[in-house]
Amino acid sequence: MNLKQLPAACTAQLQIATPLGPMLLARTAKGLAGAWFAGQKDYPVRIDAPVAPNDPLLRKTAAELGDYFAGRRKTFDIPLDLYGTPFQRSVWQALLAIDCGQTSSYGAVARTIGKPSAVRAVGAAVGANPVAVIVPCHRVMGSDGSLTGYAGGLPRKIALLEIEGIAALQPMRQDVGAAAKPRPMSRVVAAASIDRGP
Repeated sequence: MNLKQLPAACTAQLQIATPLGPMLLARTAKGLAGAWFAGQKDYPVRIDAPVAPNDPLLRKTAAELGDYFAGRRKTFDIPLDLYGTPFQRSVWQALLAIDCGQTSSYGAVARTIGKPSAVRAVGAAVGANPVAVIVPCHRVMGSDGSLTGYAGGLPRKIALLEIEGIAALQPMRQDVGAAAKPRPMSRVVAAASIDRGP
């Protein structure tokens, strides 16, 4: 069950519109296996599954994501079928325990899964998360609370955190050698810089 096997394992797919741009949803016989923003890192080149606008699980996922983006939902009730290594799946399970409106750090996630020295490997697993938003990798920050990256792009991460009531911090540019000081980034700036696709 690794990520390379995911496209062939999918039984249905659906592209949906969101306020942060199009998302591709994909499922297997067991549950939701993918939710990617258009243009995101690791966006599948091809999924060998039919487009299924009437698939009950994909419709439910689209509805719950719509409620989330509208601020009406904080949790998701979607069965998941996460494809990855055992280590990646343990990281993704830890992410599911981070409540809406809360954040964690890569180090804290590493400690949660019992691998306190595996911070970089945790970062790689967080970055490879195939189910954006629902498996909340956007809630993981640097140890100093700064934004560190997001496969869907930092503007989307900022927007997702702001939907959840978290004021995201964006590192300021400074002279070489100076310590970065975080500064709040406004929602207007974040929203304006998101590529919403065609």
